[in-house]
Amino acid sequence: MATFPEQEINQLAKNIKAWGKSLGFQQIGICDIDFSQHEKFLQAWLDKGYHGDMAFMAEHGMKRARPQELVPGTCRIISVRMDYLPPDASFARDLRQPQKAYISRYALGRDYHKVMRKRLKQLGQQIEAHCQTLNYRPFVDSAPVLEHAAAEKAGIGWTGKHSLTLNRNAGSWFFLGELFVDIPLPVDVPVKEECGDCTACMTICPTNAIVEPYVVDARRCISYLTIETKGSIPEDLRPLMGNRIYGCDDCQLICPWNRYAQLTEEADFLPRRQLLSQELITLLSWDEATFLAATEGSAIRRIGHQRWQRNIAVALGNAPYSEAIVAALQQARQGASPLVDEHLVWALDQQQQRAEKPANRQTERLIRSVEKGLPRDA
Repeated sequence: MATFPEQEINQLAKNIKAWGKSLGFQQIGICDIDFSQHEKFLQAWLDKGYHGDMAFMAEHGMKRARPQELVPGTCRIISVRMDYLPPDASFARDLRQPQKAYISRYALGRDYHKVMRKRLKQLGQQIEAHCQTLNYRPFVDSAPVLEHAAAEKAGIGWTGKHSLTLNRNAGSWFFLGELFVDIPLPVDVPVKEECGDCTACMTICPTNAIVEPYVVDARRCISYLTIETKGSIPEDLRPLMGNRIYGCDDCQLICPWNRYAQLTEEADFLPRRQLLSQELITLLSWDEATFLAATEGSAIRRIGHQRWQRNIAVALGNAPYSEAIVAALQQARQGASPLVDEHLVWALDQQQQRAEKPANRQTERLIRSVEKGLPRDA
């Protein structure tokens, strides 16, 4: 680990923040690597099985809270944030149109992992050129890193009750990234939490996945169900998913602090036309080649065509009854994998139940009319 005079190291920290902003990061903070206070909470979360099928969470154990075990020699973490909210975000418009697909805002543009990692690497190279010697490693949701805890320690924001990082002047519509370095840079001061008594995110969650303040049971989270779950989606949770086919933004949409969210200037994060406000039936009709072409360079591609169809099937099962939907679901069953077919059959059953309800209501009305001695057309 290199040593620097105090004045020089302080100036380097200022330079790093200036370089980071020139690379497109909206905020840069620096923290130490002591996350020992988070270990008991992480272990309790794992012990309760809240990580679900994400075995990698348990496999890495406490390494997530011990940066020096992940990258030996690390003594500081440079935490950065990058806004991703596009000018025309649509927000909840698609949620009010059940025949259309809702895709989490972050996934509508280019894969943020690639965008941010490239910039973080460039930042590391600039620091290296200045210091002559530097060991660094960039991370963007790609390794066992407590990114929200690092952002909190680095003064980027505070951890909200939905477990996301909140910033007083930017809400939560931003990505986080980290650069591990072996330079003893001066650290920033954490900001105070400002959620207060607000529990809007907990109340709005469609599946009640936020089981207590700051604790999310991933097994109930729609983002987990649509992205991380590789097998069948639990039947009791399917009706609660609505038309959300990739991720969920409800806890962010309701958060009062997002009134102050800043719009992105990154062209890479602007929504792709073929993904924004699309009809569910249209997306279900995509074959694998079409899916791969439409999601090239997108985070969505990671779930693959099969899980994409599974998620859409659930959304169509939740949509109002439509003969067109029934026909599309039946057509999709031809050649469908067992996993997809299971969800298509469920969706058809849901559609059938909705188709029968109006008839049932009409029959009940006729019976009541007769009982009251009223004309049948009353």
